[in-house]
Amino acid sequence: MGDTTIKKVSGGQSPRGPGGQRYLASGKRVSMRLWADEPPTDDKPKAARDYETVGYVIAGRAELVVEGQTVRLEPGDSWLVPAGAEHTYRILETFTAIEATAPPAQVHGREG
Repeated sequence: MGDTTIKKVSGGQSPRGPGGQRYLASGKRVSMRLWADEPPTDDKPKAARDYETVGYVIAGRAELVVEGQTVRLEPGDSWLVPAGAEHTYRILETFTAIEATAPPAQVHGREG
């Protein structure tokens, strides 16, 4: 039988990352993080990460630009940023979203 460990992360005690994100449950192959009440911004610096990211908008609005393609993100929308794709976000309205990354973004300094 494989690993049967259950992990629970209490929201109020979840650790924070360097960008203000809250780290939620994390396993060997995937992790979740919460971006809560992120204020409006101009474009964040472009980045290309070695992990895949999927996300779901809880509140607010943003624009996501992936390899020159722009999509507007609104409550109830979900998105995918492929591993290695250059991308940036612009938050248009106070933004709350959940993201999952595979492999986990915070492992081995991937969030640099």
